[in-house]
Amino acid sequence: MTTSISHPCFGPTARASVGRVHLPVAPKTYARTRFAPATKLPAAMMPEDAVALLDELIASGKKIKVVGITGPGDPLADFDATYRTLKMVREKYPRMTLCLTTLGLGGEKYAAKLAELKISHITVLVDAVDSATAENIYAWIRPSTKNIPLPEASKLLIEEQSASIKAFKEAGLTVKVNTTIYHENVAQIENIALTMKELGADILGLPFFIPEKDSEFSTVENEAVATARELAAKHIELMDPWPRCGASTELKAPTSNSLPKPSNRRPNVAVASSSGMDIDLHLGHARRILIYGPREDGLACLLEARQAPEPGGGGSRWEKLAEILDDCFVLLCAAAGDNPQKILAANGIRTVISEENVEGTVDVLYGGGKKGKCKK
Repeated sequence: MTTSISHPCFGPTARASVGRVHLPVAPKTYARTRFAPATKLPAAMMPEDAVALLDELIASGKKIKVVGITGPGDPLADFDATYRTLKMVREKYPRMTLCLTTLGLGGEKYAAKLAELKISHITVLVDAVDSATAENIYAWIRPSTKNIPLPEASKLLIEEQSASIKAFKEAGLTVKVNTTIYHENVAQIENIALTMKELGADILGLPFFIPEKDSEFSTVENEAVATARELAAKHIELMDPWPRCGASTELKAPTSNSLPKPSNRRPNVAVASSSGMDIDLHLGHARRILIYGPREDGLACLLEARQAPEPGGGGSRWEKLAEILDDCFVLLCAAAGDNPQKILAANGIRTVISEENVEGTVDVLYGGGKKGKCKK
């Protein structure tokens, strides 16, 4: 069965000409499969920072038509960040196609709010419809802040995914299900397809697992994959041949390509550092802020130190800091709470979390030392 749904992210219209950008604003994850490397989750961006970078891409001439939230964690694990991002994009770019990818935990309570934003579609990652198979696929599932036994968590995952898909459909959303084919679930693919169709899902994607080099795991044989697709197609429409979402641009935090840039109005960098050597202070603990910027000869150097507002005062403290740093385009610190980051971002100041060397990081922000380093 070929794809008949008209959509910029799947089907006959999905070609490389469709520009898509993923905004990495989801900081938390719900689960990890046994096949994923046990690495630390990459840092997420603040919604305001991600939207600012989207603005930069569009201003530079990139033809972005689709904005998705797919990571680095699960978009529903911190719904406030996801909703805030999508709402800002919708208000700035009313014709933009919006989507997200989720494991589906907690989706039932967020379906209506996502529908209000006219989300194009939601992709739900469903690799099993029975808890025994889920136990063989996942290393852990953590629906909340507390660990629960995998057998119990697997049952909860199956229940939550079913409830979420139903809720998404009742809210009028298009639901795409992605099922990765592993040895552990290849025999269950037809049952997954049938179950997803009964729940109301619109389309099913069937990528197959590709292990990393020298991995102990192996890919399912092509013949088994073909059989699984053939059986699934009897019950639900399939991606054809498999996702072609168009030209994709990932915004990751922070990289040399995604870091903020100085402007005529905001030429300077603010740094929370106890010694001037390393970025080592939590923003809330900083009593003074070091200001780096270009001298008359264009070299970036330490210009001065400014007194930070006294602790206390809630949001007004960060509004005052934004005034103090009104000529800065970025603030470097070892850590910062969500509220100060939101307020600073709203005032045009990006917050970048880092524990690197001050001089080296400042150097990167001004182009990687192409003009040379400041001699004190």
